[in-house]
Amino acid sequence: MTTQATYQRIVLAARPRGAVTPENFRLETVPVPELADGEVLIRNHYLSLDPYMRGRMSKAASYAASQALDETMIGGTVGQVVASRNPLFRVGDHVGGMLGWAEMGVSDGALLRKLDISHIPLSAYLGAVGMPGMAAWYGLNQIMAPAAGETVVVSAASGAVGSVVGQLARLGGCRVVGIAGGPEKCDYVVKELGFDACVDYKAGNLEADLAAATPDGVDAIFENVGGDCLDAALARTNAFARVALCGLIAGYNGAEMPIKNARLLLINRLSLRGFIITEHMEYWQQGLQELAALVADRRITYRETVADGLAAAPQAFMGLLHGHNFGKQLVKLI
Repeated sequence: MTTQATYQRIVLAARPRGAVTPENFRLETVPVPELADGEVLIRNHYLSLDPYMRGRMSKAASYAASQALDETMIGGTVGQVVASRNPLFRVGDHVGGMLGWAEMGVSDGALLRKLDISHIPLSAYLGAVGMPGMAAWYGLNQIMAPAAGETVVVSAASGAVGSVVGQLARLGGCRVVGIAGGPEKCDYVVKELGFDACVDYKAGNLEADLAAATPDGVDAIFENVGGDCLDAALARTNAFARVALCGLIAGYNGAEMPIKNARLLLINRLSLRGFIITEHMEYWQQGLQELAALVADRRITYRETVADGLAAAPQAFMGLLHGHNFGKQLVKLI
């Protein structure tokens, strides 16, 4: 049993009105609870920060319940078991779960998965071999299903999800064009991730640059952003193109996102499908096995932005919503 008496957590103190601010969060020190039969105590090593958290902070109706006020902010974590009253988990086991913005957490084991760190770093289970990787794998394989030689466009291409989508599509023989913000991110997308091209939406010529990068049109779109990025990609679609709608980060602070090229949904007979990856758990075993093998073999690479310490989480999250992160945004807790 751990001798630690207290730990820190961050709770949602107030719902944002527009942009997220530091005042929406509160750092608390709380006692380490006693374990009941069947429970395990985990010391979290890393916390995942993800755009979906912004939607949960709102009380507006959505696909999932709103984050409760004065409760630990939701979030994926990886760490190590430090005490156990569950026969399926031993002290020292590395595990992944949803223990939130906290240094420690208690689980009944139902939603924990044991993690093998012999060939894959622990942090990767929050990125390329975790929920972001699965979102990429599912959207590409189950919705877009591109054939070799087709052109795939990926927005937020340097991020945790987009980077995996593009690499998977390249492994499948597709031409892959990314959209990212700034020359540094675009260079990374092409030179390190292997995309065929990357358009810098901050350069001010998004539609023309994307047209130049997709001379044969676009057959499939993986959308993480919405707004102008989606409109520009829709303008390049070929007949019967498929769109996997994973995120709409451009509107997470309340901005309106009209689709100016909505008529192309009909004219080009497009298929557009939004998805929430946690609603497709039946695919996770297969997808995670494939992703783990590709990461272990370094056929999929990734990049991380790591904030140090729980207190840094709010600022890192606000930066994530404005695209300040490079790759997967994590918080290192130990």
